Order: sequence, then C-alpha cells, then structure tokens
Amino acid sequence: MAKKQKEKKLNAKQEAYARKQEESGKKVVAWIFGGLIVLAICYIIYLGAS
Repeated sequence: MAKKQKEKKLNAKQEAYARKQEESGKKVVAWIFGGLIVLAICYIIYLGAS
C-alpha cells in the first residue's frame, strides 16, 4: 500500500516537472520568434534606407 502512495507522489512530481519544462520551453520559443521578427523588421528598415 505504501509503495502505491509513493509511486503516486513520484508521478505527481514528474507531471509537475514536465509541466514546468513545457512552460519554460514555450517561453523560449516565444522569445526566439520575437527576436526573429525584430531582426526582420530591422532588415526591412535597412533595405529601405539603402
């Protein structure tokens, strides 16, 4: 019985860690896309100024 409770607790920790990693990954992807958009805008402005 105690083993099942321990497994449930471990499983809950694993799920929480996976959720945290997913959120972190989404933030990183959002920053990368934001940076690419900013660079694209700067490049368009640079081309327009030439």
